[in-house]
Amino acid sequence: MASVKVRSRRDGAAIPLDETDKQLLNLMQGSFALVQRPFAHVAGLAGLDEAEVMQRVQRLLDGRIIREITPIFDTRALGYSSMLVAAKVDADVPHRAAKIINSHPGVTHNYLRNHDFNMWFTIATEPGSKLGLPGTLEILEKLTGAESIRELPTLKLFKIRMDLEMEKGTDALQAAGQAVEPLELDPIELSDEDVATIRATQGKMPVVSEPYAPAAERLGVGQDEVLARLESLRERGGLRRVAAILFHRRAGFSANGMGVWKVPEGQELEIGRQMAAFRGISHCYQRPTYEDWPYSIFTMAHGRSKEECDAILDSIAEATGISERATLYSSTEFKKVRMLYFTGDFRRWEEEHS
Repeated sequence: MASVKVRSRRDGAAIPLDETDKQLLNLMQGSFALVQRPFAHVAGLAGLDEAEVMQRVQRLLDGRIIREITPIFDTRALGYSSMLVAAKVDADVPHRAAKIINSHPGVTHNYLRNHDFNMWFTIATEPGSKLGLPGTLEILEKLTGAESIRELPTLKLFKIRMDLEMEKGTDALQAAGQAVEPLELDPIELSDEDVATIRATQGKMPVVSEPYAPAAERLGVGQDEVLARLESLRERGGLRRVAAILFHRRAGFSANGMGVWKVPEGQELEIGRQMAAFRGISHCYQRPTYEDWPYSIFTMAHGRSKEECDAILDSIAEATGISERATLYSSTEFKKVRMLYFTGDFRRWEEEHS
């Protein structure tokens, strides 16, 4: 296994952040409401005026602390098939394999991690795909020359919410909360109106008083109608929320550790519910095991350092009593983007490679 370096940003964010910036970053990740003037809503929560909120948010975008403000749609609910994949690629030239994998429009995250299975990526195929996930992975395995791959689809989803805690410290991140129930994975029924709304609203939102106005103009309807359609998608599970997505490392969260756990068979539901409740965990899933991969529960911990991630995962081990585990740290981020849905990119990729 090749040696990898885990980077830490011990001195905080890449640009100076005052306490108001940190408060706004928390609010923008979790309280950007489905209203006509969402920046004014955030301003009311922060005790500021709308103009100052927008000025600060634009500065955080320009300083690459905020990656983008965008609707976050649920891939599975929209009928896409997706999974996590672990690949064993040439450790001497992993960038070659990464470039090939990243060319697929359904690959949204791709990391180099400290394990024999060194490349970890998420991939999705659209409804009606001729190749599907198996055919797509077969092509990628051949093109990259991967020695082996492990398909790790989600069996149970306990948590998927990427909020970086900007105001509080390690104690808050390693604290346990109330156990949560698994989320549904079934696709919802989408109308032509739903698909048109997703196409019109997805992607980066502008920092203006009424950021839904451009989508309303594209759709030829009023903003109230756009908001009503998005609210309907949210209620049905197609839209998780609208939020700011941060550049983790530049925001000070330079380490992410994928904690994987060997949970006794039959206890996955109980243990997964417990693990998902920790504030420092953004994602928690049950996935299949293999003879050479006995870990059934996956937890993603994000911290300002490797030590902070370790503290979060150690707290989980203490609370659950699960001792057989491993932590895989990422050393290189090859790709991290939001999925764009119902475009022609998937069809073009398949036509080129099938």
